[in-house]
Amino acid sequence: MANLLLAFAFVLWAPVAVPADSIRVNGVRLNATLGELKNFGGTAGAGSTRVAYSEANRDALSYLAGLMNEAGLATRIDAAGNLIGIRPGSEDRLAPLMTGSHIDTVPNGGHYDGMVGVMAAIEVARTLHDAAIETRHPIEFIVWSNEEGGKTGSRAMGGLVEEFEYALPSLGTRTLGDGMRFLGGDPEGIDQVARGPGDAAGYLELHIEQGAILDERGLDIGIVQGIVGIRRWNITVDGASNHAGTTPMNQRQDALYAAARLVTLIRETATSMPGSQVATVGRIEAFPGAPNVVPGRATLSLEIRDLSMEKIGDIFKLIQNASAELANETATEIRFEQFYESLAAPTDERWQRMVAASAEDLGLSALSMPSGAGHDAQSLAAICPIGMIFVPSLNGVSHAPEEYTSPEQITNGANVLLATLLLADAEL
Repeated sequence: MANLLLAFAFVLWAPVAVPADSIRVNGVRLNATLGELKNFGGTAGAGSTRVAYSEANRDALSYLAGLMNEAGLATRIDAAGNLIGIRPGSEDRLAPLMTGSHIDTVPNGGHYDGMVGVMAAIEVARTLHDAAIETRHPIEFIVWSNEEGGKTGSRAMGGLVEEFEYALPSLGTRTLGDGMRFLGGDPEGIDQVARGPGDAAGYLELHIEQGAILDERGLDIGIVQGIVGIRRWNITVDGASNHAGTTPMNQRQDALYAAARLVTLIRETATSMPGSQVATVGRIEAFPGAPNVVPGRATLSLEIRDLSMEKIGDIFKLIQNASAELANETATEIRFEQFYESLAAPTDERWQRMVAASAEDLGLSALSMPSGAGHDAQSLAAICPIGMIFVPSLNGVSHAPEEYTSPEQITNGANVLLATLLLADAEL
């Protein structure tokens, strides 16, 4: 009789299997756990300073590991400092599906960039656990380290981190190498983190848009077509310093004047053709920097972003050719030195199709769009098909305390993430 009662009690308390196409995340629970992250590095100005490798970062990871364990995930910190929670699948031969994002912030950043993707992924794990749904693929739920400081954790999985980077400073007080150790990683063993083609079935990331397109159009979901490529240059304009009072205007070799015209030229070039390309001058400085001296040198930055690396090259050539004419006209010399490149990463068409189908099934409006910001997904494009889901950002604000996405929008994104992962589990 006792054994019968015990068996009956087990039936009452055991998770009950629910049809996969009918499950939804617990939006109240999801947004409550997202709110808990504000306790780790929250600032008096209502923002977050949870920079990579900080005490707040480490403590938040411990909190997230606890949530993962409650969802039945086996957790570990890898050599790069990434927190990984693993949910087994029913077919051992299948490579894992992966999802996640990051929780590190810029100094005095917001509460949503990266965090929405992490907490939604964990909520998906909890939902699958509660509904006793068994997937064919193993699923890895990942909190990437140091996204804001160079996507170090995801780049390590892509085999892209080099040893010299260990000595580089993070946004906090530790170097990248010391930071990895502080989180429980081991930079000397970082090669073990790297994966090759076929080691993952696919990666899907939910993220806030960090732009205003979805918000302005009143749309629910962004179907990301790809993550833009980025190239950056340092530009030096050399003229001749001279006395500001005694040098006639028609005899000046004013480097700052030439640089100012170059800024205008860059903007006009980027807007002269169709497309979503952007070109930005974010820094400019004049030398010697005195009010009574005609500047003899000016330095400025140039950044060009687009989904096509070829188009970035074409835009740069136009700028470079026009700058040669400008240099001749202003009696200056203009030099470009490229110092950074991040390759464009188109998302997989299958992921795009599955995200679109999931949004439609959930009755959510959607738009196909590029990502103008870099993301961890970009680092994994060479090893597996990548996909991304966007949810709106109020007024397009990000990397600031005013960053905001509503609880309903976050829940919508998490449900699309859940539905798309289940589609992928069946199809990939």
